[in-house]
Amino acid sequence: MTTPLKPGQPAPDFTAAATDGELTLSALRGQPVVLYFYPKDNTPGCTTEACDFRDLSAAFAEAGARIYGVSQDSIRKHENFIEKHSLSFPLISDPDHTVHHAYDTWVEKKNYGRTYMGTERSTFLIDARGNLARIWRNVRVKGHVDEVLAAVKGLAGA
Repeated sequence: MTTPLKPGQPAPDFTAAATDGELTLSALRGQPVVLYFYPKDNTPGCTTEACDFRDLSAAFAEAGARIYGVSQDSIRKHENFIEKHSLSFPLISDPDHTVHHAYDTWVEKKNYGRTYMGTERSTFLIDARGNLARIWRNVRVKGHVDEVLAAVKGLAGA
């Protein structure tokens, strides 16, 4: 059993394929990073969440933050999702769940009496030093991106 992630501790580092090339999280030090995990491209909740991040991406950039979405979808599916919805930030492909496991977002889920493994919709705000600043688990999409943006702006004022 892994120790749950907590604000203040270093964000787990990783290297993974992203739509803008290979990404190593620690290479982004010096600026806040929003890392959000979502189940699947082109599904209603995931599309709403991605479009909410897109719609506020200029405000995130103004606050100095980078946004990355993470799911198990392939780079090709991510590229189609980005094109279809004019997303303005990269998506990370995690088909083997390495990044999901590092952030404890690959969890047992239950739906209509069926038990299966899947992505827990979660968002991690990583500060410029590479530490976890805020963690949101079991995210409800409505209003979430506004809350994340407020937290990013709070970092800038800290």
